[in-house]
Amino acid sequence: MSAEGLYVYAIVPAETDQTSLGRGIDGAALELVPAREAVAAVVHRHTEPPYSGSDEAAERRVLEHGEVVERCWAATKRVLPMGFNVIVSPGDGASAEERLVEWLNRSAPALARRLEALRGLVELRVEISLREDATGSGSGEVHELEEHMRERPPGVQRLLRRRLESLRRATAEEVADRLYPEYRRRLAQLSRDLTENVRGHPPEGCVTVLNVAVLADEGDIPQLGAELADIEAEEPGVRVAFLGPWPPFSFADVPDLPSVEWTA
Repeated sequence: MSAEGLYVYAIVPAETDQTSLGRGIDGAALELVPAREAVAAVVHRHTEPPYSGSDEAAERRVLEHGEVVERCWAATKRVLPMGFNVIVSPGDGASAEERLVEWLNRSAPALARRLEALRGLVELRVEISLREDATGSGSGEVHELEEHMRERPPGVQRLLRRRLESLRRATAEEVADRLYPEYRRRLAQLSRDLTENVRGHPPEGCVTVLNVAVLADEGDIPQLGAELADIEAEEPGVRVAFLGPWPPFSFADVPDLPSVEWTA
């Protein structure tokens, strides 16, 4: 990409103090591109191809992108985060800024409503998993196989160990399926919204019960933490990871229109 594009970090209220935004990826200078309905995009001017490179460089840049979004949220308590590597390019005789402003103006009523709806809300990540060895100990079939293995020679034990691991995992998955609706209901009662986190993975030796992003009032974080502590104490083998708070990355719902080039 040789012509100048615009790398977009977030949509914010137009009154956002630009000096509060700091610097962007690789130290890039940040700007506000305002539009109707008092909304604006936080951008830097970008003349290179979309970001690529080593995993280390990608991780650093994703973190720098996220830090800009966090500063936007800290400054106004209202932000619609964009994904990493979203770049508006020039085209059809229009500059990148003209295309971005056209998209902003056309989407401004929806963007303004969404910004207001997310005012003061934060995203939390909740990962609840179940240890396979803990749940398997309550299964008669698992117990029977364990007893059988103790009576067998070491070579046979090694052959049976894989079957035991498979049986423990199947038992844990059955328990996880039973617990999921109850845990989801309890978290939903304390939050504004929930969405599944499909990219999550359980720790080694565990199966996933629930892995969600939670949208909540900042003031409700202690209640959510207390509920998760109760969940962890109630069921043997349950492990809870409670992360955040962050800006509402999973709840931005930014309109995706064809005049904007999405390169993430």
